[in-house]
Amino acid sequence: MSSRPRQLALALDHAESYARDDFLSGPCNEGALQLIDCWPDWPANAVALIGPEGSGKTHLAMIWAATAGARVVAGRSLGEAELPAALVTGALVVEDAAAADNRVLFHLINLAREEEAALLLTATTAPATWPAAIPDLVSRLRALPVATLQAPDDAMLRAVIVKLAADRQLALDESVVGYLSTHIERSFAAARAAVIALDNEALRQRRPATRALAAEIFRGETSPSG
Repeated sequence: MSSRPRQLALALDHAESYARDDFLSGPCNEGALQLIDCWPDWPANAVALIGPEGSGKTHLAMIWAATAGARVVAGRSLGEAELPAALVTGALVVEDAAAADNRVLFHLINLAREEEAALLLTATTAPATWPAAIPDLVSRLRALPVATLQAPDDAMLRAVIVKLAADRQLALDESVVGYLSTHIERSFAAARAAVIALDNEALRQRRPATRALAAEIFRGETSPSG
């Protein structure tokens, strides 16, 4: 019996590219992309970018941050004392802004208006639905221009699977992409989870990421669209 130690696949972090050229545009996100591209000619100094998990909000936010020189903060971590510093570049992205403290968000919107700074607030739901107990904050949130990212169509889903695989240096042929696109939920989050699962299983089994391996993982699952 061999005493050779068993080799383990390493779970490595794979950074996604947030470059402008790597953003996949289509009917599900063209309005949001137009909003990002038309800055600084926004309809207001503060706008909201909303869409389901994994729909590309962060990618668009990073594209805008690179263009506008914006800082990027998480809504949950934003404190009132840090607001002046947060706006020091004149532009700020607040990711998951719905999770920000009411008072902090209210003062941020007011301060940004006073200083003519640009705000991009991302969330999964429309600002009018965010929990807000301050009446003036409610009115400000309802007044925010909103750009919405929708669920992907079939062509976009397949393109996203290809991009996510490329980000992980995972080679997928057309048969694998086609199989995944018809056996997962039609969403960006499901595409990301599927590519990660396939990559991890291929590493674990030391096998190529083939259609057969995809079938082993996703057999019995069918996308709601198919």
